[in-house]
Amino acid sequence: MELNKYIDHTLLKPTATINDIEELCKEAKTYSFYAVCVNGCYVNVAREALKDSNIKIAAVIGFPLGAMSTNAKIEEAKQCINDGAHEIDMVINIGFLKSGEIDRMREEIAAIKKAIGSRVLKVIIETCYLTTEEKILACKAAMDGKADFVKTATGFGTGGATLEDVRLMKHQVGDRLQIKASGGIKTLHQAKEYLDLGVTRLGTSSGIQLMESNRSS
Repeated sequence: MELNKYIDHTLLKPTATINDIEELCKEAKTYSFYAVCVNGCYVNVAREALKDSNIKIAAVIGFPLGAMSTNAKIEEAKQCINDGAHEIDMVINIGFLKSGEIDRMREEIAAIKKAIGSRVLKVIIETCYLTTEEKILACKAAMDGKADFVKTATGFGTGGATLEDVRLMKHQVGDRLQIKASGGIKTLHQAKEYLDLGVTRLGTSSGIQLMESNRSS
C-alpha cells in the first residue's frame, strides 16, 4: 500500500513559523506525501519550498471556526489559489447549520467552489459538534454545493475523526464525493481502518510516524 499517497502532511498550529513550514515541505518531499496542508499565510512559503516537486498545497479557509462572513471566506480562498494553493479545505458555518439555515450553508459552499473553479474543495463539517441529522444535512449540502470532498474535522474542536462518522459520511455521499479523515489519526492501525472504509485522504500531523510504522510492519 502506498500510504504516502493518501496523506495531507499537516501543520496548522498558530505558533507555526516560516522555518516550520519549510521543514514540513522538506518532510513531504522526503516521504512523497500527496500534499501539505497549511494556513493561508504560508501558501507562498510552501509554493517556493515545493516548486521542484509534484506535491500539492492545500490551504484552510474559515479556519478553524467557520464563522467568518461568506465574502471573507471567498476572498480568502481566492487569495490562497493566487498564492499557489491547489486545494481548499473550508470549514462550514456550523452556526448556520444549527440554526436550520441549510440553504445559506449550502450557498456558501457553492460560492466558494465557484470561486476556485476546477481546484479541489474539501468541506470540513466538524463532526464533534453535530448531531447525526446535522452530519447528514452537512453531507447533503456539500454534495449540492458541488464540493469534491467531505472532511471530518479541523483537529481544533472537541474531537476528531471517528469510524462511526466516516461510515455515516460514506453512506451519505457514496461515490459522489471523496472523504478526508482528519483529527487524531496517529497510528498505522487507525489509518488503515479509515482507508478500509473508503477514505481517500488522511489529514494528519503524524504522517512520518505512520510511514515509519508502515515500513516496519
